[in-house]
Formats: sequence, structure tokens, C-alpha cells
Amino acid sequence: MPTLKEYALSALGIELTVAQARSFDRLTDLLLEWNERMNLTAITDPQDIAIMHYLDALTLAQAVSDFDQLRLIDVGAGAGFPGLPLAIAFPQLRVTLLDSRAKKLRFIAQAGAELGLKNIRVLQARAEDAGRDRRQREAYDIVVARALGRMPVVAEYTLPLAKTGGQVIAFKGSSAFDECNAAAHAIDVLGGELFAIEEVRLPTLDNPRYLIAIDKVKPTPRKYPRKAGLPSRQPLL
Repeated sequence: MPTLKEYALSALGIELTVAQARSFDRLTDLLLEWNERMNLTAITDPQDIAIMHYLDALTLAQAVSDFDQLRLIDVGAGAGFPGLPLAIAFPQLRVTLLDSRAKKLRFIAQAGAELGLKNIRVLQARAEDAGRDRRQREAYDIVVARALGRMPVVAEYTLPLAKTGGQVIAFKGSSAFDECNAAAHAIDVLGGELFAIEEVRLPTLDNPRYLIAIDKVKPTPRKYPRKAGLPSRQPLL
């Protein structure tokens, strides 16, 4: 089977250094070690981790052409995907990993320290609270979300964090088009505009993945995001 380094180059055109490839290998080791003590991932085969966690994250390069000095926030980072792989592959990118669960952030922080990643920081908060924090609100060039819910909810979690002129990119499966249709009103209200739905293909997987790219075209009204829990209970439809 091809290595992650070979997959990244052949599938995505991303050339990883030997040191970066070793960092991905070490991240796999750490993920599996910690997974024995806490539920970080249901994917435990190293080849599957490389494809479904690492390469899936790196498909962001199909939607973003230049990562230099951009500020990116991974909302609902979980075990660190897509944020950690992006930080490894693009050291010029400044990555914030946001999650409400302290134990997941402990893993991310430890992994970042062991891998020597100087371009990451962790932030414990709910997305709704972060979006109302003046230090985080409309502060990021790119806001990414993976496995965070359906698009009307994702839009309210993410668009308040994107600066005007920035972009929200959601990683989605086959429901991408239907979810975008359902979220059209929410995206507009929150200051966004659908830019593209980009199909991406991953090695060994039959079904395509999709990147939903939303441009932030105007500031999010001050009343959004609503208080914690409300976006998921009463999505903007």
C-alpha cells in the first residue's frame, strides 16, 4: 500500500517532508495509545486513520490555495481533526482547535507538544460562547467544521467566527447538497454566501466527500450566535 506521503502527493498534490511524514506516524501512535484510555476515534487501523483522518483533512488544500499566515479555527475539533493534520502539513498556518470537552483538548495539547507544533493552540468553549467572545468573534480567516451537525446548525456555530472576507469550509458526505439547500436562509442571515461545493476523492473510498465553502460577505448580526444549545434545538431554517 502507498504511504501517507505518497498518497498526499498523488491524491492531493501535497508534498510532505520526511519530518512531516514522521510526525503523522507519531500522531497515529499517540492517537492509538490515548484511545485505549478514552474514546477518541472509532477508526483504529493505521491505514484507515491516514486516509479518513489525515488525507480527509488535507483535502482543504483543494479549496484554499495559500495558507501563509492565515488564522484557522477548527470548531468541534474532537480528537484534533482536521486541525492537527493541517497544522503538521502547513506550518505557516496558525491553528486554533476549539472544543467544549477538556479531555479531548488534553490529547490535542499533548500531541502538539510531542510533535513540536508551534502553530497550534487549544480553546475550551462551546461554539456559541466563542462566537460571542469579542476575542474570537469575526477573528479568523478560515473556519472549518467536520462532523459537527447539519448545515443550518454548522452555519450558526461557524459564521460568527469568520472575519468579513474570510471563509467557512464544512467537510461533508453525500448529504452536502441537501444540507446546503436547507441552510440557505441561515447562511444568508448570518452574513454568508455559498461559494462552492467541491467534490473530493479519497483513495480506497468509493463515495466522494465534499467541501462546502461559504464566503463571509458581511458581518454577522450581533444577536447571533444565540445562547448555548439553541442553535441545535431550534436551527435557523
